[in-house]
Formats: sequence, structure tokens, C-alpha cells
Amino acid sequence: MIITGGENVSPVEVESCLSLHPAVAEVAVVGLPDPRWGNVVTAFVKRGDKVTEDELDAHCRDSDLSNFRRPRRYVFVREIPKSPVGKLLRRLLVAGEYEVEPAETTTA
Repeated sequence: MIITGGENVSPVEVESCLSLHPAVAEVAVVGLPDPRWGNVVTAFVKRGDKVTEDELDAHCRDSDLSNFRRPRRYVFVREIPKSPVGKLLRRLLVAGEYEVEPAETTTA
């Protein structure tokens, strides 16, 4: 459970919403420390296709997800860390042990 601004947010609920977006291959949601809110809802996304933070935010706004449950930060990663049996390792994301997806380069 993520507590942000005094509200309880289930990471699974947010992940379920984001996983319905066609460009999202995998997603993990955690609470990262924030001086104002205590924790801020952060989505770590492995892209299956091109998608931006704004598009994902619009997807969450258009769903039945409450405003306070929407991710405030998006991090695009190469892989979502998992155990050998496939269990999501949220603690590694909180600890900063992930590889950010490189910025896209345009070729002309």
C-alpha cells in the first residue's frame, strides 16, 4: 500500500489501469519518498510501443482511476525487476536498482 498525502493507494489497482494501455508491455507501481506528500505514486513502465508520459496520464484520467491514485511520475525502464520465479521486485525499484530506457534518437 502506498500512502500519499494521507490517501491509501493500491499499486495493483494502478498497474491494472496502466496495463490496459496497448503500448505498455509491463508496469510496476511503487511509492517513492517525497517531502510534500510522504510518498508519490510512481509508475515504472516497460514500453511495448512508443508512448509518452502525457499519453499514459491521459489514459489514467479517462479511466475510472481516482485523481489521487494517478501516477505523478513515470520512469521508462528496459526491464521490470523480477525474481527467478517471476515475482515483481518492487523493493529494487524503490532502491533505485533499475536501468532507465535510453532516450530515443532520431535518424534522418
